[in-house]
Amino acid sequence: MSRVQVGLDDRRRSLWYAVPLGIGLMAGVDEIVFHQLLQWHHFYDGATTTVGIFTDGLLHAGELIALAAGSFLLIGLARRGALAKPWAWAGALLGAGGFQLFDGLVNHKLLRLHQVRYEVNLLPYDIAWNASAGVLIVLGLLVLMRARRSAGV
Repeated sequence: MSRVQVGLDDRRRSLWYAVPLGIGLMAGVDEIVFHQLLQWHHFYDGATTTVGIFTDGLLHAGELIALAAGSFLLIGLARRGALAKPWAWAGALLGAGGFQLFDGLVNHKLLRLHQVRYEVNLLPYDIAWNASAGVLIVLGLLVLMRARRSAGV
């Protein structure tokens, strides 16, 4: 198989195709760790436990769709020899951090679908939740800046 030159469009595709993969991975971590193992909350805690578990299933379905979509898109690039790995890593980190920040600000605070935890002082949990999102976003931006510099973009 001949190697295809990875152009700017493929770098951008590598970045954007990896975003749903990062979203799906972070949603999976959230759902498995906080919803199932620790049982701190459900996706929607404003009703019965049955409704909470049902909404966890919806989150899980969305997570799987994001994982599959991102994976298939990236595999397509890789099969053509057009996957720019540093750009894909940046996209995955930005997607994961973006999901975490959206969850922490919109789902937890704005919509109040659920909190990180209940019957505790929320401030340390909120800070840790959103700070972890910030770390992922900063890492994604650093990887992206390095990839752009290496590509001369």
